[in-house]
Amino acid sequence: MQLKDIVEDVKSLALEAGAFIEREKIGFNAQVVKEKSTNQLVSYVDIETEKLIVNGLSSIISQAGFIGEESAANHSNDHEYTWVIDPLDGTTNFVHNLPVYCISIGLLHFNKPVLGVIYEPNRKELFSAYDQGGAYLNNKKITVSHNNKLQSTLLATGFPYYDFDKIGAYLKVLDYLMKNTRGLRRMGSAAIDLAYTACGRFDGFFEYGLSPWDVAGGTCIVNEAGGNVCDFKGTDNYLFGKEIIACNPLIYEQLVRLIKENFHS
Repeated sequence: MQLKDIVEDVKSLALEAGAFIEREKIGFNAQVVKEKSTNQLVSYVDIETEKLIVNGLSSIISQAGFIGEESAANHSNDHEYTWVIDPLDGTTNFVHNLPVYCISIGLLHFNKPVLGVIYEPNRKELFSAYDQGGAYLNNKKITVSHNNKLQSTLLATGFPYYDFDKIGAYLKVLDYLMKNTRGLRRMGSAAIDLAYTACGRFDGFFEYGLSPWDVAGGTCIVNEAGGNVCDFKGTDNYLFGKEIIACNPLIYEQLVRLIKENFHS
């Protein structure tokens, strides 16, 4: 099984799914949106896009398992390969006609991300990577930034929207970073945050309360772009641990130390 061949098929599928989303955006009625849980929206566009992606991926690796945001599939160790899908990361943005959302597809091999594809249809940007194959944006190689001073970084984060137990620690981190960086951005899509970190637009990204489908594709792309990824403890439980730090290696220790001190003091 060659990942370099698989990634081309996944890229084509992501473009097809993106075209479907863009067609459905025309005349989209926000009144048909449902709330799965507090501040977690879902529309028929999410559901139908996931069906399209699952059908396509099933023909690429017939024996692979699936974890999808809308299918509520449970993770299982029974599969050597597992696809992890977010058909529309940034649904709230989509519903409000804010053009910041994407398709995220990741492939795990025994729980390790080995392939990632993220497609942002509004800017027609296709990010991709596979294990030991490098990271690309529209077929041009990308790398993380080379900024080594926290004071001159631009960082991304995501606001908590249902889990507020750690809000005190989060606000302490924000307080420090507001005063000691060039700024913070909240895009509303963790997959886009990771893709932008991979290509150097952001120097780093951190967030808690995430699910595997938010990060599986993006973490592979960041790693292949030369970045570092970990959880808030500085360990590798970022895929299922619901918290993530991704950044260039030069600010890695500074950012991990700051977050670890506040979240695990």
